[in-house]
Amino acid sequence: MNQQPGLQQFLFQQIKAKIPDNLSFVHEIAELLEISYDSAYRRIRGEKELSLEELHRLSHKFEISLDVLLGLQSNHVVFRKFSLHPGEFSIKNWLLKVQDDIKRIHMARDKEIIYAAKDPPVFHYFHFPEIAAFKFFFWEKTIFDFPEYEDKLFRIDDVNPEIVEIGNSILRASVKIPTIEIWNEDTFMMLMKQIEYYWVSGYFAKKDDMLNLLDKLEKWVLHIRKQAECGYKFLYGQPAEGIENSFTMYENEVVLNDNTILVKIGDFRATYLTFNVISLLITQDASFCSNVEQHMRQLMKKSNLISVSGEKERNRFFNKLLYTIVKTRNGLDIS
Repeated sequence: MNQQPGLQQFLFQQIKAKIPDNLSFVHEIAELLEISYDSAYRRIRGEKELSLEELHRLSHKFEISLDVLLGLQSNHVVFRKFSLHPGEFSIKNWLLKVQDDIKRIHMARDKEIIYAAKDPPVFHYFHFPEIAAFKFFFWEKTIFDFPEYEDKLFRIDDVNPEIVEIGNSILRASVKIPTIEIWNEDTFMMLMKQIEYYWVSGYFAKKDDMLNLLDKLEKWVLHIRKQAECGYKFLYGQPAEGIENSFTMYENEVVLNDNTILVKIGDFRATYLTFNVISLLITQDASFCSNVEQHMRQLMKKSNLISVSGEKERNRFFNKLLYTIVKTRNGLDIS
């Protein structure tokens, strides 16, 4: 196979960025291609050309677009899709995909996530399983019309322990990943509207579940504010310890975010776009990711810093969220 100079080395650079630091790079290549370590080293160094079959195995396993690899210039961007469908791709499948990606990012030496949040980033929910359970129930019943939810009411007692364990795994890894989050008021307000809608529609099985959920939301908002104040993330109920300046939070007052997520691992970039609420489109297209990062950096410049030093703006932002919870509790007929 005649390849452009450096093309094979570029492929292995892309692959290496995707392999956690605790795993042996050469072992992963040798095992996948069913060759010796020496043969793997020769391919990695470019001394031995990859066959088409080997190229296919590597690009498929590590989800590397051949368009990106070959440097083809076009207006087309290649995405991978993870879409929820009743009976096909469930919340559990979706969470397992998130878990795999979060763990891979967490294991990398040099990493960062930038998140333009239309909804609170999903890993925040797992500080309180009750909040995560409500969001998943809402998605499955109201957004995706899973048939088994047609006549089902929300009960906190119905929280799936397996889902909680996956969520806790995601949370434990995510708190150790340096993250920049861009929120606005609507990031939180939509969640409150969903809760209000469920109460008015009679979709809570018990009044106590509604009150419990509002109580947990108040504690949740206070915990997010504390993390923003510290400048790092930590588990709820645990000592406030973390990596200094690893959590940066902005409030943007003029742009509605769209749940765009940019992941950086060394020189590697990936962009996650949401569609149909939580289904995912993922690309590693260098030009596209560069454009997304440039847009996010510009968005930060037009936003208020509310972590660490931004005490006045931080208190103003989170007090509005806390007031919304109080207003919802007082405004609904839950006496």
